[in-house]
Amino acid sequence: MSIQKKLLDDLKKRRKTAALGGGQERIDKRHAKGLMTARERLGIFFDENTFQEWGMHVDHACHDFGMEGKSLPGDGVVTGVGWVDGRPIAAYSHDATIGGGALGQRHAKKICDLMDYAIEGGMPVVGVNDSGGARIQEAVESLSGYGQVFYRNVQLSGAVPQIGVIAGNCAGGAAYSPALMDFLVMTRENANMFICGPGVIKGATGVDATMEEIGSAAANATLSGNVHFVADNDEHAMGLVRELLSYLPPNNLENPPHLYNDQINLDEDEAMNQIVPKDAKDTMDMYEVIERLLDPGQFLEVHKDFAQNLIIGFGRINGMVVGLVANQPMVKAGTLDIDASDKGARFIRFCNAFNIPLVTLVDVPGFLPGVSQEQGGIIRHGAKMLFAYSAATVPKITVITRKAYGGSYLAMCSSDLGADMVFAWPTAEIAVMGAEGAVNVLYRRELDAAEDRQALRAQFVEEYRDRFASPYMAASHGMITDVISPCQTRGVVSLALRNTLRKRETRPPKKHGLIPL
Repeated sequence: MSIQKKLLDDLKKRRKTAALGGGQERIDKRHAKGLMTARERLGIFFDENTFQEWGMHVDHACHDFGMEGKSLPGDGVVTGVGWVDGRPIAAYSHDATIGGGALGQRHAKKICDLMDYAIEGGMPVVGVNDSGGARIQEAVESLSGYGQVFYRNVQLSGAVPQIGVIAGNCAGGAAYSPALMDFLVMTRENANMFICGPGVIKGATGVDATMEEIGSAAANATLSGNVHFVADNDEHAMGLVRELLSYLPPNNLENPPHLYNDQINLDEDEAMNQIVPKDAKDTMDMYEVIERLLDPGQFLEVHKDFAQNLIIGFGRINGMVVGLVANQPMVKAGTLDIDASDKGARFIRFCNAFNIPLVTLVDVPGFLPGVSQEQGGIIRHGAKMLFAYSAATVPKITVITRKAYGGSYLAMCSSDLGADMVFAWPTAEIAVMGAEGAVNVLYRRELDAAEDRQALRAQFVEEYRDRFASPYMAASHGMITDVISPCQTRGVVSLALRNTLRKRETRPPKKHGLIPL
């Protein structure tokens, strides 16, 4: 056997061993549970034959607790760069078949090297989390490794998109890296994410808790709002990441992938007129408006199961990528509460960082009243919406469909907060409060002295609504760009976006970035 053939055979053997991770037996066990391996997850994510792996031959650096004679191929993580729809993406995937995917010194270095490369190359980072956490045998070195990863999460924030996938264990300090990313996808089964498990909670507080209550996909997506998308399985999760990336630019210096259509259709959509309820007291389903406003099949809702009184997501209007923010009157009457404010503000700030125009659909009666809301800090949480819209320099188009009362009118991107164009339907009511409430305050004496209180009240309500809450009142003061028929909405918004895409607005430099809210 020639030396050259011997070396090539050795290389082939090493690569085969690395590709098997913790061995075929462990792989089979994962498959039996419906789980993919680290490489399989990346294999279905990237375009075929585009993945270039980094650090396949890296091994661990621990020499204590019997680790000195043990090999951990790749040190429990697969890292590299590949292509998704023709665009480069940096990705890492924990290999739970190797030491439970626990993070050690060299494991962390592989991830950090990849993240450094991503920010230099201006490409998104995708991290698939399936790890037992810090490698206990490496003690402080593993903690240092997590710190270095967290530091880079923050350095990359607002510069390149970061997407995390929770596909297995993600507990304790390990949860903070995905929490520092922009979006999280979590599989419905076989995955969990928490800081303290049921045993720790029981020991510290005496409270019995289940994993379903604190660490499941349902708990993280619906109650805590940590997770933005819930996937049925690994394949579905990686598909969601691909779909999400299709709306995002590779970095903050480039525009999102608009699919320009030179011919804007200004035809009126009569079906949009039928969506508006005949009685102003009846609720309107904002999803019906969104469906007719956006291009067919071009809407990816974010945080669907959390704070459902506010709808957010990415879509396209006449091919142009937009970030959509809309009140949902079917839930809590569309009011803004603590969770909805956090949800909206964080999304708005992401869109602003990555040059994604904002389209806001308004039907909001106010901030949610209640003792729990006041004590929970609705003032500081609601202020995040005001801050996010005011700070945003991307194109901002607002459509007021019906109610827009008080501070919530401002918080939903009014012209005073920098909206470039604000359109209102004839059904819009813009006022400090609803006509009924205003009449009770303004005409209290007249109503108390009236023989027929209800008839006089109805008269005052109608007069107040026509005179003070009408969109024409706001339009006469230059606060509304135009009053339009609902059927004109898609064409008008399309044209407004096209006219605003080249917007450039410079703000005084400040030392703050895109931070999780």
